[in-house]
Amino acid sequence: MADAGGTRPFSGFEWMLAGRYLRTRRREGFVSVIAGFSFIGIMLGVATLIIVLSVMNGFRNELLSKIVGMNGHVFIAPIDMPLTDYVDVANAVEGLPGVIRAVPTVEGQAFASSTVQGGGVLVRGVRPDDLRRLDQISRNVNQGSLDTFGEEEGVAIGARLASSLGLFPGDTLTLISPRGAATPFGTAPRIKAYPILAIYEVGMTEFDAAFVYMPLEEAQAYFNRAGDVSVVEVFLDDPEDVLEARTAIEDVVQRPMFLTDWTQRNSSFFSALQVERNVMFIILTLIVLVAALNIVSGLIMLVKDKSADIAILRTMGATRGSVMRVFLITGASIGIVGTIAGLALGVVFTLNIQAIQNIVATITNQTLWDPTVRFLSEIPAEIDWAEVGAVLGMAMGLSLLATLYPSWRAARLDPVEALRYG
Repeated sequence: MADAGGTRPFSGFEWMLAGRYLRTRRREGFVSVIAGFSFIGIMLGVATLIIVLSVMNGFRNELLSKIVGMNGHVFIAPIDMPLTDYVDVANAVEGLPGVIRAVPTVEGQAFASSTVQGGGVLVRGVRPDDLRRLDQISRNVNQGSLDTFGEEEGVAIGARLASSLGLFPGDTLTLISPRGAATPFGTAPRIKAYPILAIYEVGMTEFDAAFVYMPLEEAQAYFNRAGDVSVVEVFLDDPEDVLEARTAIEDVVQRPMFLTDWTQRNSSFFSALQVERNVMFIILTLIVLVAALNIVSGLIMLVKDKSADIAILRTMGATRGSVMRVFLITGASIGIVGTIAGLALGVVFTLNIQAIQNIVATITNQTLWDPTVRFLSEIPAEIDWAEVGAVLGMAMGLSLLATLYPSWRAARLDPVEALRYG
């Protein structure tokens, strides 16, 4: 509906005036500089928010897929008596809906050595078929093969462990465990050499540098397990369905057991990631807020500079609403265009973040991403379009709010006073 005696809201006349106020003139150069800095600030703030949130999403999802994909989702541990009936337990659990597989596992710590050096490792004994069905391992074997795993004495190790020990497929890895055979003089360390059958690389330092997989029966013999296992790991179709899966497992497994799941084992780690993500969002939002405040100062100066023009417009019949909308359009245009530019910059940077990292690393001749420190072999980035929409809405909302007070000041300007002292 049109203002009384004025033009329709957001008419071409108002857009034309707003466009003229946005153009640079020599006399208004300082105002234009402030508007330019406001535009750049909003663009960089929005782009930085999108990039950081995408990297943190990718980091969390990559860690989740690797940690959960390697370790399972629900863990069945024995209570009171050893888990010697692990075959029956695994078969019963695998029959439940939503369960991909149940993997009986023997775990133990050992010292691994070669002719080069040595270090601590975590030995995991699994059935050969279970290891071949573990996609994180079987799909990432880059040297050797798992075809003969279980048919002969041999182990599969991570690429970083193989590199640190100087080992290749066919070489020998010596494992030393303090829990060996009992003698009249005490427990003697168990020392045994195993050939390397396969070397895998999942892209996560924790697994590539410390895990050694061996056949289940061999692990039981090595760690003096009397036909039992440490835990049965249950893999689900959807890792988020752990509560329903735990209830179903309790109903089907008729023996004393202790159940845990991946959310409990990694709760502190993923909680820390979530807290860091929220804090980063708040900190980076301040960049957009500062840019929005620049819009306020720029518009106030523009209103002061254009006070005589506003007075003439009012005397010619322009309403207060029309004047307010002109400056509203002027300020909001800076924020909206800056937000759209930030969206484009953030998405392009995120989609090419690995290539950009490689270019910068080549130019500076430095390692920008150390996988031994950051767990992952490369920078992960995953755009969540719902979050991007929230960032855009926040930036545009702040930009619009920033224009309200200067626009209101312009609309309240007294034409007589402006012409007298303008």
